[in-house]
Amino acid sequence: MNIEHFLKHAPKCVVESGEHSDIVMTTRIRLARNIANIRFPLSFSQQEANGVQEKLMKALLTPQEQLNFSYFKMADLSQLERQLLVEKHLISPYLAKHKEVSAVFLSSDESTSVMINEEDHLRIQVLSPGMQLMETYEYASELDDRLGKQVSYAYDEQFGYLTSCPTNVGTGLRASIMMHLPALTMSKQMNVLIQMMTRLGMVVRGIYGEGSENLGNIYQISNQVTLGKSEREILEELQKVVEQIIEKERNARKKLLERAQVTLDDRVNRALGTLRYARVLTSEEAASCLSSVRLGVDLKLIQGISPSCLNECVMLIQPGFVQQYAGTMLDAVDRDIYRAKYVREKLDNDSLITGEKGEETYDV
Repeated sequence: MNIEHFLKHAPKCVVESGEHSDIVMTTRIRLARNIANIRFPLSFSQQEANGVQEKLMKALLTPQEQLNFSYFKMADLSQLERQLLVEKHLISPYLAKHKEVSAVFLSSDESTSVMINEEDHLRIQVLSPGMQLMETYEYASELDDRLGKQVSYAYDEQFGYLTSCPTNVGTGLRASIMMHLPALTMSKQMNVLIQMMTRLGMVVRGIYGEGSENLGNIYQISNQVTLGKSEREILEELQKVVEQIIEKERNARKKLLERAQVTLDDRVNRALGTLRYARVLTSEEAASCLSSVRLGVDLKLIQGISPSCLNECVMLIQPGFVQQYAGTMLDAVDRDIYRAKYVREKLDNDSLITGEKGEETYDV
């Protein structure tokens, strides 16, 4: 498949629903691996980088494997194409930045990507909708086993899988849950929760990982420890923490409805009005309004808008998608204008599909 196939729409894992999908948006499993007897990407030569790509092409593109991957070198893609892949969470910002030596294998349904020559020789990533930690890990582990039969991994009997960053040594596993937590944020409970999760060996990041902001009250929660615990122990601990956060978010939403329903109703409908009628939208304002509307939909304060449309909009308001929609590179001011137009069209189309306009009627 050509690159255009992967740039048109939001991934299925973002649009589709899964367990606890009113709060949990996606599950991600990432496994970091290196090939034995080749220097890590932080210090290898161009020749070694090419050798890593060739080895993995043989492993992933052989007909007998039937893995249905498409292969793209970052150097062959435009800046906008790389940015779109980052915004879709199919590759990392680090991979896009180091385009001279990096590449990616993408499955046709976009659930799986194998990043080549990022911080490590390969990083297997699998994405699923909703809360599916064990199922997503099992799929990633199966692919890992298949690759491990064709290339020799850098592995130490005492420390486990060897990686460029010491924080990934051991299992090489990074499990992440992307959560929408507006009620906990509005009730100012997130700082306490983040401190608690840090003590439990978890890390909380923004929507695009390390160094990114939690735009639209979206947080990524992942394990921090990869050494000294098995994969199952890591996943079970993360599952337990996430389930507690889900319960706390649901309780916070219930209290908001009980104590300030009119104020909350006003907030979510004002946000919907902004998205439907604004002519200029910054990414921050769009993310904030989408968060409020999504909360309104989940609490049944707003009708006629699908959660999948709102999830898709969270991704489509990013700069790369806005510029693709416009068909040209834009400055910040024009991006805000096209972003507003893009969101209006998405909501209008969604209303046509659901058969409702989301308008309230009042008895006189």
